[in-house]
Amino acid sequence: MSGDNLRLRTRTLLGGFLLSATILSACGGALSGREPDLEVYTPEEIYSRGEYELNRGKEDDAAYYFGEIERLYPYSEWAKRGLIMQAYAHHRDGDYDNARAAAQRFLDFYPADQDAAYASYLLALSYYDQIDDVGRDQGLTFRALQALRVVIERYPDSEYARSAVLKFDLAFDHLAAKEMEIGRYYLKRGHYTAAINRFRVVVEQFQTTSHTPEALHRLVECYLSLGLTDEAQTAGAILGHNFRSTEWYTDSYALLTGQGLEPSALGDSWLASVYRQVVRGEWL
Repeated sequence: MSGDNLRLRTRTLLGGFLLSATILSACGGALSGREPDLEVYTPEEIYSRGEYELNRGKEDDAAYYFGEIERLYPYSEWAKRGLIMQAYAHHRDGDYDNARAAAQRFLDFYPADQDAAYASYLLALSYYDQIDDVGRDQGLTFRALQALRVVIERYPDSEYARSAVLKFDLAFDHLAAKEMEIGRYYLKRGHYTAAINRFRVVVEQFQTTSHTPEALHRLVECYLSLGLTDEAQTAGAILGHNFRSTEWYTDSYALLTGQGLEPSALGDSWLASVYRQVVRGEWL
């Protein structure tokens, strides 16, 4: 979901609960700063203050007020509303740990609520929005995939399912990119077997991503460097069948023909098995 759509969803969520401008201005002065005596205010007044802080870009303060509703008026309707908004405020503030905690608490307490899908999506976003660099540890990417899958499978008819699918595909592609990065590292240093293992993961486990054509080409390079021509030709054959119009096939074809070879399924390697499955449809 785009930032604009997420903000629109939040405004929709808030819309039914806003107090009049008179009440907001009346409590605004009294609630200046984080005073310890919030007990004297109604949950509506505290909620309005949280919304006020959110609108002026004070997400941390907003999260505080939304959280205070849960503390002072537990299990109330306002506590439920405050909890989902606390999760949103933390997320918008980049406080992903607390965003996850609040979203998960909402799901634990209100699993059948109409906003459970929104809470689940916020939880997934708290992982996804930290995926910013291929070079980083991929644990967050795996967690994002797991959380996005929950949104897709548990709330398929929600407004968040389509966005979750798109983000799932991007996160999946991100994992493949990591394998490619490591594979190229090994290839440049002549560690061909280690490189093959990485490119094989892409071909076998991430075949629907945009990195598969390059992975097959790199396999051609690796196997030719090791003198394993059957495997190199088979990788070229798969590449030619599925990605003939790509630059990767052009380069692989030039490498093979330059050594008097051609793309062709030969031998009985793991690539030959992939060829039989992908090209011939022989899955058993």
